[in-house]
Amino acid sequence: MDLASTSLVRLNFETRVHHDAADMFWRSLLVPKVTRAEYMDRLATAYGFTAPFEAACAYTPGLRDTLDLRARSRAGRLAQDLLELGLTPSELSAVPSCFPIAPFASRIEALGWLYVIERDTILHENVRRHLVAELPEVRGATAYLSSYRDVTGARWQELGRVLDRLVPHDQRDELLAAAHAGFRCLLEWHAGPRYELARGA
Repeated sequence: MDLASTSLVRLNFETRVHHDAADMFWRSLLVPKVTRAEYMDRLATAYGFTAPFEAACAYTPGLRDTLDLRARSRAGRLAQDLLELGLTPSELSAVPSCFPIAPFASRIEALGWLYVIERDTILHENVRRHLVAELPEVRGATAYLSSYRDVTGARWQELGRVLDRLVPHDQRDELLAAAHAGFRCLLEWHAGPRYELARGA
Protein backbone atom coordinates (compact mmCIF):
# COMPACT_ATOMS: atom_id res chain seq x y z
CA MET A 1 0.00 0.00 0.00
CA ASP A 2 1.29 3.45 -0.91
CA LEU A 3 1.74 5.07 2.50
CA ALA A 4 2.88 8.28 0.79
CA SER A 5 -0.76 8.86 -0.16
CA THR A 6 -2.61 10.70 2.57
CA SER A 7 -5.92 9.42 1.20
CA LEU A 8 -4.84 5.78 1.38
CA VAL A 9 -3.37 6.25 4.85
CA ARG A 10 -6.69 7.60 6.10
CA LEU A 11 -8.73 4.92 4.33
CA ASN A 12 -6.52 2.19 5.73
CA PHE A 13 -6.74 3.57 9.25
CA GLU A 14 -10.42 4.46 9.29
CA THR A 15 -11.63 1.17 7.76
CA ARG A 16 -9.38 -1.15 9.78
CA VAL A 17 -12.41 -2.48 11.66
CA HIS A 18 -13.34 -4.39 8.48
CA HIS A 19 -9.91 -5.65 7.46
CA ASP A 20 -9.62 -8.91 9.39
CA ALA A 21 -13.03 -10.13 8.26
CA ALA A 22 -12.39 -9.13 4.65
CA ASP A 23 -8.96 -10.77 4.63
CA MET A 24 -10.30 -14.04 6.04
CA PHE A 25 -12.12 -14.69 2.76
CA TRP A 26 -8.79 -15.49 1.06
CA ARG A 27 -6.70 -16.29 4.15
CA SER A 28 -9.01 -19.23 4.87
CA LEU A 29 -7.41 -20.97 1.89
CA LEU A 30 -3.95 -20.76 3.48
CA VAL A 31 -4.31 -24.08 5.25
CA PRO A 32 -2.92 -27.57 4.69
CA LYS A 33 -5.19 -29.81 2.63
CA VAL A 34 -7.10 -26.93 1.07
CA THR A 35 -9.50 -28.39 -1.46
CA ARG A 36 -10.28 -27.62 -5.06
CA ALA A 37 -13.93 -27.15 -4.08
CA GLU A 38 -12.98 -24.49 -1.51
CA TYR A 39 -10.95 -22.64 -4.12
CA MET A 40 -13.80 -22.78 -6.64
CA ASP A 41 -16.17 -21.44 -4.01
CA ARG A 42 -13.93 -18.41 -3.41
CA LEU A 43 -13.58 -17.77 -7.13
CA ALA A 44 -17.32 -18.02 -7.74
CA THR A 45 -18.12 -15.76 -4.80
CA ALA A 46 -15.53 -13.23 -5.97
CA TYR A 47 -16.94 -13.38 -9.50
CA GLY A 48 -20.45 -12.70 -8.21
CA PHE A 49 -19.23 -9.51 -6.59
CA THR A 50 -16.55 -8.36 -9.03
CA ALA A 51 -18.58 -8.60 -12.24
CA PRO A 52 -21.42 -6.28 -11.12
CA PHE A 53 -18.89 -3.96 -9.46
CA GLU A 54 -16.97 -3.56 -12.71
CA ALA A 55 -20.22 -3.00 -14.62
CA ALA A 56 -21.18 -0.27 -12.13
CA CYS A 57 -17.79 1.38 -12.61
CA ALA A 58 -18.17 1.31 -16.38
CA TYR A 59 -21.37 3.38 -16.09
CA THR A 60 -20.05 5.84 -13.50
CA PRO A 61 -19.60 9.27 -15.14
CA GLY A 62 -15.98 10.40 -15.41
CA LEU A 63 -14.42 7.32 -13.82
CA ARG A 64 -13.03 5.99 -17.08
CA ASP A 65 -11.14 9.26 -17.50
CA THR A 66 -9.69 8.91 -14.01
CA LEU A 67 -8.19 5.43 -14.10
CA ASP A 68 -7.42 2.75 -16.66
CA LEU A 69 -10.39 0.56 -15.81
CA ARG A 70 -9.45 -2.03 -18.40
CA ALA A 71 -6.10 -2.67 -16.70
CA ARG A 72 -7.93 -3.19 -13.40
CA SER A 73 -10.68 -5.38 -14.83
CA ARG A 74 -10.52 -8.90 -13.41
CA ALA A 75 -13.99 -10.43 -13.74
CA GLY A 76 -12.93 -12.00 -17.03
CA ARG A 77 -10.00 -13.68 -15.31
CA LEU A 78 -12.31 -15.09 -12.66
CA ALA A 79 -14.54 -16.50 -15.38
CA GLN A 80 -11.49 -17.95 -17.14
CA ASP A 81 -10.36 -19.71 -13.97
CA LEU A 82 -13.80 -21.14 -13.24
CA LEU A 83 -14.09 -22.52 -16.77
CA GLU A 84 -10.60 -23.98 -16.48
CA LEU A 85 -11.66 -25.73 -13.26
CA GLY A 86 -14.57 -27.39 -15.02
CA LEU A 87 -17.57 -25.07 -14.94
CA THR A 88 -19.62 -25.07 -18.11
CA PRO A 89 -20.60 -21.75 -19.70
CA SER A 90 -24.19 -22.28 -18.58
CA GLU A 91 -23.08 -22.94 -15.00
CA LEU A 92 -20.93 -19.82 -15.10
CA SER A 93 -23.89 -17.74 -16.25
CA ALA A 94 -25.89 -19.10 -13.30
CA VAL A 95 -23.37 -17.97 -10.66
CA PRO A 96 -25.29 -15.59 -8.36
CA SER A 97 -24.49 -11.89 -8.65
CA CYS A 98 -24.48 -9.20 -6.00
CA PHE A 99 -27.32 -7.15 -7.45
CA PRO A 100 -27.28 -4.33 -4.83
CA ILE A 101 -24.26 -2.92 -6.67
CA ALA A 102 -25.57 -0.26 -9.06
CA PRO A 103 -23.86 2.51 -11.03
CA PHE A 104 -22.32 4.86 -8.52
CA ALA A 105 -23.70 8.32 -7.99
CA SER A 106 -20.29 9.94 -8.27
CA ARG A 107 -16.69 9.26 -9.16
CA ILE A 108 -15.72 9.66 -5.49
CA GLU A 109 -18.19 6.99 -4.40
CA ALA A 110 -16.79 4.59 -7.02
CA LEU A 111 -13.24 5.26 -5.86
CA GLY A 112 -14.17 4.45 -2.26
CA TRP A 113 -15.52 1.08 -3.36
CA LEU A 114 -12.49 0.55 -5.60
CA TYR A 115 -10.24 0.82 -2.55
CA VAL A 116 -12.15 -2.11 -1.04
CA ILE A 117 -11.81 -4.24 -4.18
CA GLU A 118 -8.15 -3.39 -4.74
CA ARG A 119 -7.16 -4.13 -1.15
CA ASP A 120 -7.80 -7.84 -1.77
CA THR A 121 -4.89 -7.98 -4.19
CA ILE A 122 -2.35 -7.60 -1.37
CA LEU A 123 -3.05 -11.23 -0.40
CA HIS A 124 -3.34 -12.77 -3.83
CA GLU A 125 0.25 -13.78 -4.52
CA ASN A 126 0.62 -15.59 -1.18
CA VAL A 127 -2.65 -17.41 -1.80
CA ARG A 128 -1.62 -18.34 -5.34
CA ARG A 129 1.71 -19.79 -4.23
CA HIS A 130 0.04 -21.82 -1.48
CA LEU A 131 -2.63 -23.21 -3.78
CA VAL A 132 -0.12 -24.23 -6.43
CA ALA A 133 1.96 -25.99 -3.78
CA GLU A 134 -1.03 -27.79 -2.25
CA LEU A 135 -3.05 -28.32 -5.44
CA PRO A 136 -0.65 -28.44 -8.42
CA GLU A 137 -3.57 -29.24 -10.73
CA VAL A 138 -5.00 -25.71 -10.30
CA ARG A 139 -1.84 -24.00 -11.57
CA GLY A 140 -3.55 -23.21 -14.88
CA ALA A 141 -6.54 -21.69 -13.09
CA THR A 142 -4.85 -18.83 -11.24
CA ALA A 143 -5.25 -16.03 -13.78
CA TYR A 144 -7.23 -13.95 -11.29
CA LEU A 145 -4.77 -14.34 -8.43
CA SER A 146 -1.92 -13.59 -10.86
CA SER A 147 -3.53 -10.53 -12.42
CA TYR A 148 -1.55 -8.02 -10.33
CA ARG A 149 1.55 -10.15 -9.98
CA ASP A 150 4.63 -7.87 -9.94
CA VAL A 151 2.47 -4.72 -10.29
CA THR A 152 0.54 -4.62 -7.00
CA GLY A 153 2.69 -1.78 -5.67
CA ALA A 154 2.39 0.21 -8.89
CA ARG A 155 -1.40 -0.17 -8.87
CA TRP A 156 -1.59 1.09 -5.28
CA GLN A 157 0.65 4.05 -6.05
CA GLU A 158 -1.54 4.98 -9.00
CA LEU A 159 -4.70 4.74 -6.92
CA GLY A 160 -3.13 6.83 -4.17
CA ARG A 161 -2.11 9.55 -6.61
CA VAL A 162 -5.59 9.63 -8.13
CA LEU A 163 -7.27 9.89 -4.74
CA ASP A 164 -4.96 12.65 -3.53
CA ARG A 165 -5.43 14.61 -6.74
CA LEU A 166 -9.15 14.22 -7.32
CA VAL A 167 -10.74 14.04 -3.87
CA PRO A 168 -10.78 17.47 -2.19
CA HIS A 169 -10.30 17.58 1.57
CA ASP A 170 -13.92 18.61 2.06
CA GLN A 171 -15.02 15.41 0.24
CA ARG A 172 -12.75 12.94 2.04
CA ASP A 173 -15.64 12.00 4.34
CA GLU A 174 -17.67 11.04 1.26
CA LEU A 175 -14.81 8.83 0.10
CA LEU A 176 -14.58 7.20 3.53
CA ALA A 177 -18.33 6.60 3.71
CA ALA A 178 -18.20 4.91 0.32
CA ALA A 179 -15.36 2.63 1.46
CA HIS A 180 -17.31 1.64 4.58
CA ALA A 181 -20.36 0.90 2.41
CA GLY A 182 -18.23 -1.18 0.06
CA PHE A 183 -16.81 -3.24 2.93
CA ARG A 184 -20.27 -3.81 4.42
CA CYS A 185 -21.64 -5.00 1.10
CA LEU A 186 -18.62 -7.21 0.46
CA LEU A 187 -18.77 -8.84 3.89
CA GLU A 188 -22.51 -9.45 3.61
CA TRP A 189 -21.87 -11.08 0.25
CA HIS A 190 -19.11 -13.28 1.66
CA ALA A 191 -21.39 -14.36 4.51
CA GLY A 192 -24.28 -15.26 2.22
CA PRO A 193 -25.45 -18.76 1.31
CA ARG A 194 -22.93 -20.95 -0.50
CA TYR A 195 -23.72 -22.81 -3.69
CA GLU A 196 -22.21 -26.07 -4.91
CA LEU A 197 -20.16 -25.72 -8.06
CA ALA A 198 -17.35 -28.25 -7.76
CA ARG A 199 -19.10 -31.55 -8.32
CA GLY A 200 -16.95 -34.35 -7.01
CA ALA A 201 -14.09 -32.00 -6.11
